[in-house]
Amino acid sequence: MKQMTPRQIVKELDRYIIGQTNAKKAVAIALRNRWRRQQVKGRLKDEIMPNNIIMIGSTGIGKTEIARRLAALANAPFIKVEASKFTEVGYVGRDVESIVRDLMDTAVAMVEREKYDEVMELAERLANERIIDILFPDDHKDGPKQSAEKKERYKRTRSRIRKKLELGEFEDKLIEVELSDEPTIGMQVFGPMGMEDIGMNIKDMISGSLPKTKRSKKMKVVEAREVLTDNEASKLIDQEEVIRLAKERAENNGIVFLDEIDKVVGNNGGSGPDVSREGVQRDLLPIVEGSNVNTKYGVIVTDHILFIAAGAFHVSAPSDMIPELQGRFPIRVELDKLTTEDFIKILTHPRSALIKQYTALLSAEKVELEFNKAAIRAVAQIASKVNANMENIGARRLHTIMTTLLEKPLFEHPKRGEKKIKVTAKMVKESLDGILEDQDLSRYIL
Repeated sequence: MKQMTPRQIVKELDRYIIGQTNAKKAVAIALRNRWRRQQVKGRLKDEIMPNNIIMIGSTGIGKTEIARRLAALANAPFIKVEASKFTEVGYVGRDVESIVRDLMDTAVAMVEREKYDEVMELAERLANERIIDILFPDDHKDGPKQSAEKKERYKRTRSRIRKKLELGEFEDKLIEVELSDEPTIGMQVFGPMGMEDIGMNIKDMISGSLPKTKRSKKMKVVEAREVLTDNEASKLIDQEEVIRLAKERAENNGIVFLDEIDKVVGNNGGSGPDVSREGVQRDLLPIVEGSNVNTKYGVIVTDHILFIAAGAFHVSAPSDMIPELQGRFPIRVELDKLTTEDFIKILTHPRSALIKQYTALLSAEKVELEFNKAAIRAVAQIASKVNANMENIGARRLHTIMTTLLEKPLFEHPKRGEKKIKVTAKMVKESLDGILEDQDLSRYIL
C-alpha cells in the first residue's frame, strides 16, 4: 500500500472501470488515508476516523465495481451487503451486527489462504513422507534390537522410493489413507435476529468437544497427496495467530460496501415498511460511528472500518437519512451517467471487456470473433437509446444487447467450415432493429 499514491490508485482503477473520475478520486484518497493513519504515532492515531463515502447514481455505472477493485488493490477484507435485507431489532430479518461478523469471517478466510500458501511447500514434503510410510512401512521401527545394517538398508530403500515418488512413478498406485472426519451436528436454531450466529457458535463448541472419527479410504497417490497436504497444512497453521491477524486486518483495513442504502431511506415515516426503515438507519449508526461487536472470534471494534454506501436515490435523497447517519458519511459523490463514448470504451478497453469475454468463449469452439469499429459504435448507440427510452440500467444494458446479438452464433457453434465471425454495423442493425421498433418486445428482450 505504501507504494500506491492516490494518483496511482486511480490509474489502476482506470484499467477496469470507465469514467467516474470523481468517485475514483474519493475512494483513492480514503484508501491512502488509511495508510497515512498507520504512520501517525501516539494517541492521535486512534482519533483519526475514516471518511465514509456515499456514491449516488443509477444501477450499472460502476459503484460496486469501484469498491470491489479498491479492496482487491488494498488486499483488504471486503464484503458487499444490501441494506434492504436488514430490519430494525424486533422485526423479522437480519441483524446489522451480522455485517461485522461476515467481515471477520472474510478476514479469517483471507489470512488462512495466505498462511496456507506460506506452509504449502513444507506441507507437500510432509505429505510425501506420509505416502512413503504407507508404501513402505517400517514394521520394526521401535525394535530395540534392530541392527545398524537393517536400519541402513531401510534408509536406502526409503530413499529409492522417495526418488521414484518424485519422478511420478507411483501416481496411479492405489494406497489406503486414514482420514479424520469432523463430527457433524444436526442442529438448527430458530429465533429472533442474530440467533443463526449463536447457533453456529453452539455447533462449533459441541463439535470441538466431540472426538474426531477416523476412517480408511483407498485412493490413488496423486489424490492422496492433495488430501494429506491439506491435512499437514492445517496442522502447521497456528489458528490463534490467524485470528489475531484477521482481527487486526478487519479492524484497520476492512471495507464494507452498503448497497441499496436508499431503500432504507423513507421520506415519510408513519406506517408500513417505513416503520422499520428508520430503525435500520438507527441500528446502522453505532456500527458506522464505531462500536464493539461480539463475534465467534472475539470482540471487533468498528471505529476504523471504511463504509462505502451506494444508492440510486430516485425517490429519496441522502438528506432524507437521519441526521446522525448523514454526518457519518461526509463524502458524497454523484456518479456520471454513461454516454455512447463510455459504452464504446466499456466494450473494448477494460481487461475484462465484454467483447474480450465473448471472443474467449467462442475461441473455445476454435472460432474467431471480430467486431469492426462501426459495429462497436452501433452496439453502443443502441445501448444509449434503449437506456434513454426505458429504465436506465447503465452498462448492464450491454449484456442484454450482446446476448441478443450473438444468440445465433452461440447456439449454432461448433459449426463445420465456419472458423471466423465478423460482426459489422449492418449485422448489428439487422439483428436488433426489429426488436427496437417493437417497444413491447424490446422491453422484455433488451
